[in-house]
Amino acid sequence: MRVMAQVGMVMNLDKCIGCHTCSVTCKQAWTNRAGTEYVWFNNVETRPGQGYPRQYEDQERWRGGWELNRRGRLRLKGGGRVKKLLGIFASPVQPELKDYYEPWTYDYKTLIEAPLGDDFPVARPKSLITGEDTKVTWSANWDDDLGGAPQKGELDPIVAKLRRSAELRDEASEKIKFEFEKTFMFYLPRICEHCLNPSCMASCPSGAIYKRAEDGIVLVDQDRCRGWRQCITGCPYKKMYFNHKSGKAEKCTFCYPRVEIGLPTVCSETCVGRLRYLGIFLYDVDAVTAAASTPDPQDLYRAQLDLLLDPSDPEVIAAARRDGIPEDWLDAARRSPIYKLAKVYQVALPLHPEYRTMPMVWYVPPLSPIVDLLSSQGHDAEDAGTLFGAIGALRIPSEYLAELFTAGDTSIIDGVLRRLAAMRAYMRGISLGTGADESIAESVGMDGRTVQEMYRLMAIAKYAERYVIPNAHVEQAHNLEEMGCSLDFEDGPGMYPSDSFGEGSGKPVPVAVETFYALKQRQTTDGEAQPGALRGRVNLLNWDGRGVPEGIFPPKGDGRADH
Repeated sequence: MRVMAQVGMVMNLDKCIGCHTCSVTCKQAWTNRAGTEYVWFNNVETRPGQGYPRQYEDQERWRGGWELNRRGRLRLKGGGRVKKLLGIFASPVQPELKDYYEPWTYDYKTLIEAPLGDDFPVARPKSLITGEDTKVTWSANWDDDLGGAPQKGELDPIVAKLRRSAELRDEASEKIKFEFEKTFMFYLPRICEHCLNPSCMASCPSGAIYKRAEDGIVLVDQDRCRGWRQCITGCPYKKMYFNHKSGKAEKCTFCYPRVEIGLPTVCSETCVGRLRYLGIFLYDVDAVTAAASTPDPQDLYRAQLDLLLDPSDPEVIAAARRDGIPEDWLDAARRSPIYKLAKVYQVALPLHPEYRTMPMVWYVPPLSPIVDLLSSQGHDAEDAGTLFGAIGALRIPSEYLAELFTAGDTSIIDGVLRRLAAMRAYMRGISLGTGADESIAESVGMDGRTVQEMYRLMAIAKYAERYVIPNAHVEQAHNLEEMGCSLDFEDGPGMYPSDSFGEGSGKPVPVAVETFYALKQRQTTDGEAQPGALRGRVNLLNWDGRGVPEGIFPPKGDGRADH
């Protein structure tokens, strides 16, 4: 057993309100540049929906992830080395711009220069790609038509799959269509999965994509990237992007400069619903390939769960110390909220385990639509008997959730929903003063104390409980320098020299140490800014990245040096 640490995330879908705050803040922090207009490291999908890009879950079309060959060994679904070599200059199996959307801005000049009239002028949308007038038809955050547009081929891939299965079983596919399109929806935030077995990394001919040994974050070495775009084909979640200006691949960096100093990712920090949890998994790296090679796709979730090691096990602790994991990381692993949700309470599930990438962003399936439905029908929605009975006849079909999180195994979904329902019913008795009914907890294989701990974590956990992130160590500084950052290209922050490392030394800037300690102090201060402290600040939120924003440099003659 060889122990490694992995920074991971869990999202509670019951809390997501679809406000897209996470998407906007991530966009402003990482992809507010020319060449990345269509890029969303974080996006929020409405389910059922087409996904972003369209139909990304249809791996028969996009050939992402892994599959097993005849000998039961893993191979890339997009083809091996020979096939990739033959198509290295074309890489045709990947989404086009229309599968994402054509990014746009608005012609505000028509508002400013419009003549006086009875009607309010309207700013026309203009393409950020061509600069010409365009028609807005779809976007990354507008996938909210509950099942897909009526045009052929644009239905939610999971809905289409379930309808085909129903037809093969001679069941009423129209009933499934009615249930999906008429009665429920939920939101699904998505980022890069930072997989244990990343197919994007295996697909890269240049070896530019790598997984950091110290925390498992998957990054792109911009110096080695040659823009082959095989990684886009290889990623089944389609969270690899191509910057057409720099000619390089880019992806979610898990906000690693923030994580290195103990701050959560931008999407987590700004989440309105407080649905994200960050923490540490300890896993057996030697068992990853065997787990990903599990023959039955429905067994992949259990195989991945078995990879996660108990941080309180003396044998695991000894192995982790032997493999160089620091003591504070072991302490963080023992307090990790994501380990508790995924392994202890077993209410968090990975997204599409059948892709065999071993994803490390997990989700708690939504339960609220059940409660809302029962309440609208006049039932006591929090009563244990009523709630348990409703799970079997759920309007959100268990089959749909199972296709998302368990490769179609509905029994796991039913077990998760029953544990969530038991938590609600158990805590209801405490809140109403009728007492804790231990039989409710026992019915789902738990005890009252565990149920209360799960409730605290999922409902009222404080900031420090939701984000348990150990700081990077000074002795690891050489591994945490800005190498392979997606910003390390022309005009990017990674290209600026650092006097502390010697002008012209060629050494990368360790952003975590020099830059982000100032960020931490600014974000964790309890006091208000002093008068004059914000003098000279410039609002870049509306800057398009071209030219010099107004006010970025002080005017001449104000007593400060010119730049």
